[in-house]
Amino acid sequence: MTTSRCDHCDLIIGAGCACAPQPPQRKIASHPHWGNWNPNTILISPTQYAHIPGCTHLSESEIKAPRWGWTTVAAGTWSRISSSHPVRATAGNTARVATRRCQTCNESA
Repeated sequence: MTTSRCDHCDLIIGAGCACAPQPPQRKIASHPHWGNWNPNTILISPTQYAHIPGCTHLSESEIKAPRWGWTTVAAGTWSRISSSHPVRATAGNTARVATRRCQTCNESA
């Protein structure tokens, strides 16, 4: 039997994970102070974290290539980001891959 870890809390599913079986899908939110980012954009940091535009601990001015990458994704992609479901940047630094979600963004998504 293999153990599976929750993509949200990283605890073993059925042995400590108290998350809902289906994590909520990311809501589309507008962030007018963040310029013209598409609401389905995922920002990818150099440390492989995924962020959404408007993340409270980032400044839009620091989101630039070659340090950062980003991509526009289909609804539901946010909740699946993990090491087994990475998201690759399609703009900016296209070598960037997100394998983890920013906890601050995750709570507001």
